[in-house]
Amino acid sequence: MTHAASPLVPVAASVPTPAQAACAAPAATAELPTIDPALDAREYFLDFEGYRTWIAVVGDEAEERERGNLPLLLLHGGPGACHDYLESMAALSATGRRVIFYDQQGCGNSDQPDDPGRWTVELYIREINAVRAALGLERCHILGQSWGGMLLMEYLVTQPDGVVSATIASSPASMPQWIAETGRLRADLPADVIATLDRHEAAGTWDEPEYEAAVNVFYERHLCRVVPSPEFDARSFRKLARNPQVYRTMNGPTEFHVVGTLREWEVLSRLDVVDGPVLLTSGRHDEATPAQKAAIRARIPQAEWVIFEQSGHLSHAEEPDRYMAVLGDWMARAETGRVRRRADVTADAGLRDASSAGPGRLTGRPGPA
Repeated sequence: MTHAASPLVPVAASVPTPAQAACAAPAATAELPTIDPALDAREYFLDFEGYRTWIAVVGDEAEERERGNLPLLLLHGGPGACHDYLESMAALSATGRRVIFYDQQGCGNSDQPDDPGRWTVELYIREINAVRAALGLERCHILGQSWGGMLLMEYLVTQPDGVVSATIASSPASMPQWIAETGRLRADLPADVIATLDRHEAAGTWDEPEYEAAVNVFYERHLCRVVPSPEFDARSFRKLARNPQVYRTMNGPTEFHVVGTLREWEVLSRLDVVDGPVLLTSGRHDEATPAQKAAIRARIPQAEWVIFEQSGHLSHAEEPDRYMAVLGDWMARAETGRVRRRADVTADAGLRDASSAGPGRLTGRPGPA
């Protein structure tokens, strides 16, 4: 990387400018902490293009160097959610690597200016580079979940240096395909639920409790199949509800009613330039359906693809033990050159079938079939 690093300022020592203070995230409360205190994270603000990006680091850099491991940078979903629902990934710090969370601007603990025109793919690509430069992440693994994986694919086609492996978790590469597939899943909902969704979407009454209850029927089937959802996942949704501007600007009101600036987005046609190691993960009941993951794997033939049998869209939260085992093994193999690059794919060793992660253990009561 050639980007100049900006200094990181510990959160406790940060003094926002008047402009930053005016758009700072709502103050954390006991109900909505910046990050789970049990993780013993080091929290920082990074000045990025006039506003602050919040970063948290879990794990010890000295131990990482001693073991010869590399850090994992996480890109959260939404767009407009925040890092909280990824906090189960902190378990990977026990393998002797740093796990790095950050809230994209407009989200969570980062500054949230009232500026819908600011929220673009290009802004968030620049933010990845700024975070990497500030932390000195010359070589690292990157995982993007949902929208984070969409962003990661956009980042990979810029052919950045030092990405030792990329994990694209439950992400589409074409929003028109996503809309078609989530529409198909929506059509399988009970008739009364569909009628409620139709009525409120036509009226634009997305904040009505009746609409939110109907949306939750879809979410319990395809978003998070653990009922109730894990605390860190629910916390992320509560933070999103405080300020949904990024989500509604770029996506829309729900996962399946996409009316935002990303509605025609696709990166699928540009993935041929991705030549490094790639892992695809998805849930058996995922709204990122097998058809969407297969389309990505066809464009990135070196990719490995693992399906988590009991999960929806959040395998890392629904089946965390199995997910961390798969991801930990993947990163260890990438660090020792035991994963494929595009040049390794030949006529005799082409696309690999998706593999099953096997029966994992859900973190709670399963949702509806």
